[in-house]
Amino acid sequence: MLSKAADALPGGDGWQFEPKWDGFRTLVFRDGDEVLLQSRDEKPMNRYFPELVAPLAAALPERSVVDGEIVIVGAAGLDFEALLLRIHPAASRVKLLAAESPASFVAWDLLALGDEDLRPLPLAQRRERLEQALAGAAPPVHLSPATHDRAVAEDWFRRFEGAGLDGVMAKRLDAPYRAGERTMLKIKHARSADCVVAGFRWHKNGAGTMVGSLLLGLYDEDGTLHHVGVTASFTNAVRKALVVELAPLRENALEGHPWRDWAEAQEGAEAAGQRLPGASSRWNRGKD
Repeated sequence: MLSKAADALPGGDGWQFEPKWDGFRTLVFRDGDEVLLQSRDEKPMNRYFPELVAPLAAALPERSVVDGEIVIVGAAGLDFEALLLRIHPAASRVKLLAAESPASFVAWDLLALGDEDLRPLPLAQRRERLEQALAGAAPPVHLSPATHDRAVAEDWFRRFEGAGLDGVMAKRLDAPYRAGERTMLKIKHARSADCVVAGFRWHKNGAGTMVGSLLLGLYDEDGTLHHVGVTASFTNAVRKALVVELAPLRENALEGHPWRDWAEAQEGAEAAGQRLPGASSRWNRGKD
């Protein structure tokens, strides 16, 4: 199941509302002693979040499939950049990060239990079965809160933003689980900022010919330029056009650049897994 954007929470009966965690969407398959974490694009995630395997094996029914989100909670709330740092080729680095900033798993749907495929069942029944299945779960495995009360969901939308939640999800109680279909609604916090384009990364399929993402920054009161995120929703035609447009700005680009040390380190192993300058999280108050 996928989501589509909505401007406001839907009215009327028959809706279930949940916080929008916006971590790494993950399916968890447990079969006896085996646990597989799988991303939305069907890539294995166990190596990046090894600290979750044993807790999930202990929390989930012996044969089950659960849909949910991997998140990391930092001092200021949910920390999406800490998740990004986990996608690293060095197992030693992942192990260190897992010890320093352990991840959690938030479950919100139960797709299979034993030999039973629960996807054809309405969400209301799947939620009931999920609550029963996770009745004995303990951190770092959590059951996502849910409500049928629109007023409660509106309160979540207002109150939880400071903790890093990205909005509220709305799901029909009578809906089966339809993989690949946009049947959920996402109501997200919308904010804007005038950012500095401080650099860019090449596209993974077009290094030297296509821009992958623009690195965005904001100055603080002391004049320090902090990284606050990226923008990357471009067509391939725009990616190629950006290469030409940015070409003049690349000449002597590092001279006097506030991120020079970080940029030069990117060419060496010492930069692997480092945050961008400022170490700002997309979950803090400076989030776009």
